[in-house]
Amino acid sequence: METKEKEYHIVLFPWLAFGHIIPFLELSKSLASNRKIQISFISTPSIITRLPPIHPPLKNRISFVAVDLPLVDNLPAGCEATVDLKDGEQTQYLKIAYDELKSPIEKLLNEMKPDLVIFDVINCWIPEIGAKLNIPTALFSVFYAPLLAFVGPISEYKESNKERTPEYLTSVPEWIPFPSTLACQYHDAVGFNEVLNSKDATGLSTGDRLVKVVEGCNFVLLKSVVELDGDYVNFLKDLYQKPVIPIGLLPPRAQSSSASRKFGDSSKNSNSEMFHWLDKQQPRSVVYVSFGSEYKMSIDEIHELALGLETSELPFLWVLRKPEGIDQSSLLPSGFEDRIRGRGFMCFGWISQVEVLSHTAIGGSLCHCGSSSISENLFFGHNQILMPMIIDQGINARFLVEKGLGFEVERNEDGSFTRDAVAKAMRIVMVEPEGQPLRQKTAEMSKNIFSNYDLHGDYIHKFVSSLGPLLNKE
Repeated sequence: METKEKEYHIVLFPWLAFGHIIPFLELSKSLASNRKIQISFISTPSIITRLPPIHPPLKNRISFVAVDLPLVDNLPAGCEATVDLKDGEQTQYLKIAYDELKSPIEKLLNEMKPDLVIFDVINCWIPEIGAKLNIPTALFSVFYAPLLAFVGPISEYKESNKERTPEYLTSVPEWIPFPSTLACQYHDAVGFNEVLNSKDATGLSTGDRLVKVVEGCNFVLLKSVVELDGDYVNFLKDLYQKPVIPIGLLPPRAQSSSASRKFGDSSKNSNSEMFHWLDKQQPRSVVYVSFGSEYKMSIDEIHELALGLETSELPFLWVLRKPEGIDQSSLLPSGFEDRIRGRGFMCFGWISQVEVLSHTAIGGSLCHCGSSSISENLFFGHNQILMPMIIDQGINARFLVEKGLGFEVERNEDGSFTRDAVAKAMRIVMVEPEGQPLRQKTAEMSKNIFSNYDLHGDYIHKFVSSLGPLLNKE
């Protein structure tokens, strides 16, 4: 008589930022591809409606569970994700609303009785619920292992009275026991220090939340592979003194053109026109320019970047999010669009980033160094022009430079940049002889690591195979 194979019900519950939500969704799909796993994905109604569709056969193995976000003071109605917020100051009020989900989530989990809850660093109260209901919990870090290694031991953040200035982030931490170049530049250290150590309207800093999740969870999942950042992964195992498990880089799978264009084409500047322009460009000649959904550029930054793109004399596709309250006529330098017509293309609306990156005309990316964008760009073998803007992005950029996978745009001490610095970095990465080693290393790492589905699939398979012992089910 055959023994029925053990099945697991896993709940995933990400923070309300699409830079977190999409990796959680990709992890859901990777796990659900194993017939032993059933997924429940918890988020708000608005976010769930904005997610890309799940196609068969995974559709029957992933259930979306909507929870209503409470109304709180200073949070505009209808804002359910960081992308909906006017500025970063409002994020603390979104966190207040998110923290108020603690009781509804506890009730929901008690009804669902899953085998495991995979959660984010912001919902630091999940381990407490898990312990109360006897449900194992796992922190899934959407940040790379080098970033967590740079942040360091949680003991650093348990000393609430310890005075920390941005300067302590501008050198390689003393606790990293092997050669490393991870350090902030002063301009990004200021913002990073504020996020890590300053309490917001919730009464907690990110450092406070990190202490709670690392101490409280049963184990940690990393969006990593040891072939890329193994030194940092192994260091975190020693640092956290609990299982730390790399689960692969969750590489994207491009949708068919017809499906993704139909799904997302809400832009006045139609995607069909954009792809028609790309179709006319030389293979691997175009630089894709995008700074994600979170960072909102100032007009001065937009103008300087525009003039840098123009100065580079390289073809580019720029996806630009218009700042709140700015008239379209003043968004770009006078005459810019006429001067770059034919060589550059501007997109002001929604696009399917993975579909664009999969186009044969794209050969490089000028981006903010968000971890998901890095993985997607390097999956397609695109050369990296690094221009980090906020929080973790500077450390991501230093790590890519350390691995020979990117060239960073030079910045002034205050974090500002010049058009000449942008143009110089673009040309080095894309066409100058100086950038040839980088281009060669990128092609090799893309093939062997970032786009190696067998490699990433093996990480997921090993994790699923270890679930019994991890959850004390065997």
